Amino acid sequence: MNSPLAQLAANGVSIWLDDLSRSRIRSGALAALIESRSVSGVTTNPTIFAGALSKGEGYGDQVAELAARGASATEAIFEITTQDVAEACDIFDGVYRDSKGFDGRVSIEVEPGLANDTEGTVSQALELFAKVNRENVMIKIPATKPGLSAITQVIGAGISVNVTLIFSLTRYHEVIEAYIRGIELAKANGHDLSKIHSVASFFVSRVDLEIDSRLAVVGTGDALSLKSKAALANARLAYQVYEQDFDNARWSALAAAGANKQRPLMASTGVKDPNLSDTLYVTELVAPELVNTMPEKTMEAVFDHGVVPQDSIRSKYEEANMILLAVTAVGVSYDEATEKLEKEGVEKFIVSWNELVESVSNALEAAK
Repeated sequence: MNSPLAQLAANGVSIWLDDLSRSRIRSGALAALIESRSVSGVTTNPTIFAGALSKGEGYGDQVAELAARGASATEAIFEITTQDVAEACDIFDGVYRDSKGFDGRVSIEVEPGLANDTEGTVSQALELFAKVNRENVMIKIPATKPGLSAITQVIGAGISVNVTLIFSLTRYHEVIEAYIRGIELAKANGHDLSKIHSVASFFVSRVDLEIDSRLAVVGTGDALSLKSKAALANARLAYQVYEQDFDNARWSALAAAGANKQRPLMASTGVKDPNLSDTLYVTELVAPELVNTMPEKTMEAVFDHGVVPQDSIRSKYEEANMILLAVTAVGVSYDEATEKLEKEGVEKFIVSWNELVESVSNALEAAK
């Protein structure tokens, strides 16, 4: 196949679907995407599961069984979501083996209410990993300050981690440091480093939404000329951080022992501004060793009409840096914007989690 998605994969970008449901798994639709859309992994979050469970497709029998057992909503969510993820892991097992663990990954997130609870996050990460019981699962942990220590501990236990909700370059440096410490801990604990993988999920579209709203408040010509430029600049500079922070003797020693670099992942790549190209956050973020996790709508847009360059990141570091400097120069605080985005990101997932608990509670009650 010579589709734009196949070209994207050939240029070094792993295409992971940002969606999962039991109907997608059991209908064969998920497996079909491996061949037809070059999909090599799946990510989930509380919002995705809330959407899937609210539709109820394919969950009735398990909900009835859980209701008969007297399961709470939280227990039911744990059982339902880990089963979906385990089945998806099995679908991607061939991709996982063929890619030597780099792809074929399925991510499941710790409860968002644990975002500021290091020990709670570690405990649930271990529970999720044990329950799914698949080598190709990744546990998603948010990149909050308390999350950094949890990342180190979970990696140190030999478990692969998808670090989520990264918005700022400063925090990304800290995430990479947390990962490297985790690999050092895993080595000390005797784990096979070659089996441990990680991605760092750098959110894209939300950066434009937040910074563009601040630029509009400033309202000058200089400010408005920067609209819809900050997110790509930020994401491109994140890739530069990735290149720089793994280029040192400390990491080289770990790589020699079998360790894998934590790959950057571009998340939140659905375009929210109708005035922008619907493929913008995919085709303008192409480089080797990158992951792009896409909602199905974005994936189909790229498949249909995406124009995929060989590399749209590494020649643009200077331009990206100038854009972020210009944003600051017109009076918009990058630090304030990214701090707000992290806080809101956690809050949005908590809202989704609460919706998920409510819908599962209602389903359990109805099944009694």
